[in-house]
Amino acid sequence: MIAKISGKLVSVHDTHVLLACDPFEYEILVPEFVRRSLQSQVGKKVSFHTMHYLEGNPSQGGRLTPRLVGFLSEIEREFFDLFCSVDGVGARKALRAMLRPVREVAAMIEAQDAKGLSTLPGVGPATSDRIIAKLRRKMPKFALLVSGADGPEANVPADVVQETYAVLCSLGHVEADARKLLDAALADKKKYKDVDALLQAIYQRSTNAVRG
Repeated sequence: MIAKISGKLVSVHDTHVLLACDPFEYEILVPEFVRRSLQSQVGKKVSFHTMHYLEGNPSQGGRLTPRLVGFLSEIEREFFDLFCSVDGVGARKALRAMLRPVREVAAMIEAQDAKGLSTLPGVGPATSDRIIAKLRRKMPKFALLVSGADGPEANVPADVVQETYAVLCSLGHVEADARKLLDAALADKKKYKDVDALLQAIYQRSTNAVRG
């Protein structure tokens, strides 16, 4: 199984990209949010975290076709794998549904926003309910951590963000409030080397807000 592949991005299409890895050229299926981020990367070296699946129904006389699905981070691939595990979803439907970044979809699942989920392509009310029932408790790290390479978390190690989130929750903050506090501090795009530094920044902002 190919877990990661790097090469020159040849072209970007509606549902897939072509990646040149001499002497081969691979077709990699990507969701819309990944496709958008790659529009300006044609001709450059790009790495994909990938997974395989077999498409087709041999029981009805068809053939199985191997497909390669790609993401720009391991955690996006992990989310996709979970999303596909929901009854009635599958790889193709998951690819179509992931119109918005993983972080946003995970936040909707965590918040049990069935109405919001049902607006995603191919996801109706019944599927939304199944997604929430199966995945809601697994979403905090996805809703918290996943963003693009230029996102606010880019300057802070992922483990520092996750540990700070856990500390905030242990101090009595509900998950949504803990995430808002983190998002506000990370929006400054400063570097925080450890949990203490990030916590200090969070509470300094809170103190300044009260004084203001």
